[in-house]
Amino acid sequence: MVDAAAPSGPGSATMAHAPLHFEQLGLSPIALDLGFFTIKWYSLAYLVGIIFGYWHLSRMIRQPGAPLAQRHAEDLFFYATLGIILGGRLGYAIFYGPELFAHPQDLLKLWQGGMSFHGGLIGTVLAIAFVSWRNRLDFLRVCDYIAPCAPIGLFLGRCANFVNGELWGRAADPSLPWAMVFPGGGAVARHPSQLYEAGLEGIILGTILFVLFWKTRARWRPGLLMGTFACGYGMARFIVEWFREPDAQLEDFAHATGLSMGQWLTVPMIAIGVLLIVRALRRPQVGVTVQSLPQ
Repeated sequence: MVDAAAPSGPGSATMAHAPLHFEQLGLSPIALDLGFFTIKWYSLAYLVGIIFGYWHLSRMIRQPGAPLAQRHAEDLFFYATLGIILGGRLGYAIFYGPELFAHPQDLLKLWQGGMSFHGGLIGTVLAIAFVSWRNRLDFLRVCDYIAPCAPIGLFLGRCANFVNGELWGRAADPSLPWAMVFPGGGAVARHPSQLYEAGLEGIILGTILFVLFWKTRARWRPGLLMGTFACGYGMARFIVEWFREPDAQLEDFAHATGLSMGQWLTVPMIAIGVLLIVRALRRPQVGVTVQSLPQ
């Protein structure tokens, strides 16, 4: 017997639940439009993330045991910004868009998007290494102080990706309450994987690192905070890649290997993170005061 109260027929699933449409949110990639000058949310996310990182680092180094002084934080602010921008753009071109090298001028068009986290991370690590070498600082301990500053930038960047309606996820079950139809993604309801990343890489990882730094003695164990960041980000990104649509130019690569480029790039991050955590926990705590730093 058929229940007369239950919807039936081809349109019953649609009647039960219609997926969200991105256009209905009324979002725009432009944060400020003055006619002669525009600021996009994506650019603003980078700017706010970098400024917050500088502010938070300045607070952190006031605590006992800091491996660097304010003058070093100012150097890091400058060189890390260059590392994030140049590394992120070159990393995107190498890992995801090699066609950009055929038109080098396009590499400078940052406003068109296309930034790689892994490239930005490499650029930032090189910047930290340079500042540490020039000022005779402990490289690993400086990395520990940079790590808790990164998640807010990741959070803002992924939110900007969502506002831009880009980097949407794989096809989802239309009955999923938050499944969404994105412009350019066809009529298929998809996972808002940008928000998954914002939650995992930004909120959860950031909370873990904040608690470790401010509520424990993790900063006295060289490599522990950096290892936690590398391992935590790697696992978060690996998980989210199951829901994120691979870049169009890398779909064949993903199908052939069983993993996306993003997942392959996180494997060494996770391995390095685990090694740093184990090393930090097996060694005794250390203490360094700002007064003992080289002048």
